[in-house]
Amino acid sequence: MGFPENVLAKDEKVERDLHPHWLTVVVPTIFGLLLAAACIAIAVVTPDDTTGNRLQWGAVIVLVLVAVPAVIVPYLRWRTTHYVITSHRVMVRRGILTKNGKDITLSKITDVSFQQTVLDRLIRSGSLHIESAGDSPDENLANIPRSNDVQQLINRLVDEDDLRRRHGSGVGDAHTAGSGGSAQAGYDAGYDQGYDDGSDPGAGPDDTTAVRQGRRGPRSRPPLAEERPRRPRDPEDGPA
Repeated sequence: MGFPENVLAKDEKVERDLHPHWLTVVVPTIFGLLLAAACIAIAVVTPDDTTGNRLQWGAVIVLVLVAVPAVIVPYLRWRTTHYVITSHRVMVRRGILTKNGKDITLSKITDVSFQQTVLDRLIRSGSLHIESAGDSPDENLANIPRSNDVQQLINRLVDEDDLRRRHGSGVGDAHTAGSGGSAQAGYDAGYDQGYDDGSDPGAGPDDTTAVRQGRRGPRSRPPLAEERPRRPRDPEDGPA
């Protein structure tokens, strides 16, 4: 029973799809084999008559009632438990009939630790503890195959996700800064050009209020009264 990939987002890929360690179903499997052997033994020992048939059917019913919770349910629980690690999050799915799950985005993971007992080290298994930011409780994943490798994988994906987010925001900031710098440079160039030729840089081609003011030379100003030529006085005009 594989994990359904239709729940994945765009550009999201599965890095590891795990079930609990297979040794978690070893004891139920052995117990199931013992029940099957007991059923066969009862069928061989009991006589082939009406009484024997009743005993056989009674034994089968009892063994089935014992096998369902002791063998079948643990196996189904193992098969329906998924620990899925993707490039964006860690997903946990549990449940046979009633499903429950939890998604932990990589950006919210603050710490990942593992723990191994002596038996876990022998079978290369362990438990993972994932701490996340926010109000949600931490997640404990038990019986993870190669738990130390899974811990390193999650840490690497968290670092890659952080770099990807920073790189994406850096590209947007650089684009904004580049466009703003180009606009400012163009405005400065236009302003300098307008200042040099005496025009108003803020005025458009149809703005009639922009009047070009040239520089006046020393001879373009009106003469002063002292500088005006005096006309000689006529004697007939009388005294001034």
